[in-house]
Amino acid sequence: MKAFYTIFLLCLSNLFMTFAWYGHLYFKRFTALQKLGLVSVILISWGLAFFEYIFQVPANKLGYRENGGPFSLFELKTLQEVISLSVFTLVTVYVFKSEKLAWNHLVGFALLVLAVFFVFKKW
Repeated sequence: MKAFYTIFLLCLSNLFMTFAWYGHLYFKRFTALQKLGLVSVILISWGLAFFEYIFQVPANKLGYRENGGPFSLFELKTLQEVISLSVFTLVTVYVFKSEKLAWNHLVGFALLVLAVFFVFKKW
């Protein structure tokens, strides 16, 4: 169950992270946000990143093996990266609607899945 909660919290965290890091690139779509300066954009991104950390820190604490969770640090980081890229892809394609998913992206994702296999495999 801790594995599920860890992954769920990492997904929520990465949703906020994606909007904090890349959402401001689409402010031009909203009249009220078009004229914001860099400082305003940074403050908005920091506000979103606050929520990223509200989910990220408990996910790592709950999921870490030495705290009773199922994952090592390497496994947590690998999960984080795969979830990050997955959430980013979904948001970019279906929310921002600014990019198309191409074959080379799928090959790259397949290689990430292979990386997960190697990190999680007990040799």
